[in-house]
Amino acid sequence: MSRIVQQRRVPKGIATALAAAMLVLTGCSGASPGAGSPGPTASAHALPAAAALQKALDDARAAIGFPGAIARVITPDGTWTGSTGTASGAGSAAPAADDHTRIGSLTKTMTATILLQLVGEKKVSLDDPISQYVPGLPNGDATLRQVADMTSGIPSYTLDPQITQTYLDDPSRPWTPAELLDGVRTLPASFPTGTGWQYSNSNYIALGQMIEKVTGEPLATVFQKRIFDPLGMTQSSYPSGTALPAPSLSGVTAQGATGSTTRDATHFTPTFAGAAGQVVSTMDDMTRWAHALFTGDGVLTPAMEKVRRDSILTSPAPNNDTSGYGIGIGRRDGWWGHDGDIPGYTTTVFHNDARDVTVIVLVGSDIEGPGSSKAPAPDVFARLVVALGP
Repeated sequence: MSRIVQQRRVPKGIATALAAAMLVLTGCSGASPGAGSPGPTASAHALPAAAALQKALDDARAAIGFPGAIARVITPDGTWTGSTGTASGAGSAAPAADDHTRIGSLTKTMTATILLQLVGEKKVSLDDPISQYVPGLPNGDATLRQVADMTSGIPSYTLDPQITQTYLDDPSRPWTPAELLDGVRTLPASFPTGTGWQYSNSNYIALGQMIEKVTGEPLATVFQKRIFDPLGMTQSSYPSGTALPAPSLSGVTAQGATGSTTRDATHFTPTFAGAAGQVVSTMDDMTRWAHALFTGDGVLTPAMEKVRRDSILTSPAPNNDTSGYGIGIGRRDGWWGHDGDIPGYTTTVFHNDARDVTVIVLVGSDIEGPGSSKAPAPDVFARLVVALGP
């Protein structure tokens, strides 16, 4: 999910903001998460770089100031899981692999996977116009592929100041996808379909509406049947309420705060993110998801997994030969994956094919560190990659 306030920026490039969703594509590329890795159950033996990885995680907390984080690095040489700080601002326990957290825009990777499942089942085509399923949007002629890869030109509902202010004033208020898209229907298209690129949460809210129409089931049921159950992600959900299951990672944000104060965003409604960022998960479940995302195992046929990999754009700008976005996934400099950003939380899941390394970061804050242009999870990710060495 994009940051509510920062979404109003014009994205300067895939690496800098991906329109403030902080999809800093320094993240993950795709085969299996670690040579010989079983995916769902990470190897327990320590990495040679374990001490350096822990120092990088601790240094990130000292520099950025977030309350707590947990990270995991899966490689052919073993798996490292480290934590720093506390899971709750009111407690002293360190973040743990079974703590529930909001994963933000990592939800998009799941929504895109369901889209590809439906394509593989011949229930929809990537060439179908979004207006066939969700009428009345700007650039309704945009295809499902263009909606998924952010070339639709459909603006984000977070550009509507009334919607964002209502959300920040009352962050526990539930939202329906129809309400969110109503904020888009009166906005002009960002550019003619297919001629530009802009990260927009509206694209994935619309894809969620399409999925419900085609399957005849609510998204929570679809995610359960098509993602969580097949992969054994027993601690993941597409929640409608504001509660986080226990144990959980608390989240803080500066969005909607005054001055230098912060807000406890742990119980902000996730419905403002919908199919663009509503899912709750844990480190252990995200390890399962990373394996499926980068291999297709359990969720996509090899043919549809290839469609996902081949969907990465090299144009229009800011996409280029080394950095681009595709169907719910991005790539930069040999890594591919996605970041998530929702008030109170940032997340990162990336993989590198050449190194056969997967990095997962979950942080209980979306507040950038002093002088940084990166959200906490992407910042931690970058430090961990350095700590891994060449």
